[in-house]
Amino acid sequence: MKYVTSSIIVLLIILSVFGYVGWRLYIASSGSELQDQRTFGQDVEFLKNHTDAIVLSDQSGNSRVALVPAYQGRVMTSTATGPDGLSFGWTNYDLIESGEIQPHINAFGGEERFWMGPEGGQFAIFFPKGTDEFNLENWQTPAVIDTEPYDLISQTSDTASFRKRTQLTNVSGGEFDIQIDRTVRILPAAEMRKHLGAPVPDSVNSVAYQSDNSITNKGTKPWRKKTGLLSIWMLGMFKHSPTTTVVIPFHPGPESRLGPKVNDTYFGKVPADRLVVEEDVLFFSGDGQYRSKIGLSPLRSKPIAGSYDAQNQVLTIVQYTKPQGATDYVNSMWEFQDAPYGGDVVNSYNDGPPEPGAAPLGPFYELETSSPAAELKPGQTLSHMNRTFHLQGAEADLDPIARATLGVSIDRIKTALTK
Repeated sequence: MKYVTSSIIVLLIILSVFGYVGWRLYIASSGSELQDQRTFGQDVEFLKNHTDAIVLSDQSGNSRVALVPAYQGRVMTSTATGPDGLSFGWTNYDLIESGEIQPHINAFGGEERFWMGPEGGQFAIFFPKGTDEFNLENWQTPAVIDTEPYDLISQTSDTASFRKRTQLTNVSGGEFDIQIDRTVRILPAAEMRKHLGAPVPDSVNSVAYQSDNSITNKGTKPWRKKTGLLSIWMLGMFKHSPTTTVVIPFHPGPESRLGPKVNDTYFGKVPADRLVVEEDVLFFSGDGQYRSKIGLSPLRSKPIAGSYDAQNQVLTIVQYTKPQGATDYVNSMWEFQDAPYGGDVVNSYNDGPPEPGAAPLGPFYELETSSPAAELKPGQTLSHMNRTFHLQGAEADLDPIARATLGVSIDRIKTALTK
């Protein structure tokens, strides 16, 4: 009870000060210990002691993915080198071990989880119908993306499929009868290389998985922009390191035509030594030591983002569905919005101390992707694919992969934030 009470107090303070994005400060509950060195096997053992975790693997047994149906079928973590290998996903040990259900949100962790937006605004699904003030007292993560389990409808050695039926109502009274479908599959080596568009030598250890996520309008009325739309929102919490740098390529061009290159004011302006924005690529610190977030608009974003952890020599690539010409993405600002479909497509968040002198709350960093707003007739479905690659090996072997996918060299990534 003491744990829960202190966590609530922290959350109240954070959200009262920082508003709609403040809940991210709470994602790693107070007291969470550093877990940089925990292996995949250790993470899986912990999860199986507390949840219904399942493990997928490729034929070699080295590439593995751990999922938890009770946590909406999310990928909690993965590895490229078997049970004794580095575990890539961040897990909230303290919250899971407590067995407590927290108010507002239960941030169990996980390197790829299914969410939906919008969070705030007149079409928000995180506030009750008729809300006239966006504050913590009124804010609640929908149980269907927080605490409710998903049905495991099929499983093989390398694939698991989940399903959930639910109903949601937004602030403006828009009603949604929804079927959620989610399939996670480990990619074989040949398919991984095809999607990367680059050779992956045998000396590089790798794990790659793809999630196919969809929402279907199971009701009798169409979902319309004037009454609010939903989107699929994929969030991933990865273990940080002091030398992790996020890399996001984007479309170059004048701001007069494409708008700002990046939105870097979610938590206040990101310092220049933590965000370097060039003509067609940006570099953002993922060291877990400074709370900050960035986002890219539909006109700027490309269907790819990534990071490089120089300490552990891990290149991470995230690919996602970005339909050509799509411009309507839901807006999650905690306010009544002038542009409810003017949201970002791809985001990255870096955890850090909530105030000077405090310890980082995770720490971790995030890569996030979103689908367009789902304007669906009865029976129609919107799908969003999210594909994650972790490649671990010598920098000379990783460099051609970084160049082919992110358009920059490993050396450029390593030095971008040090000059």
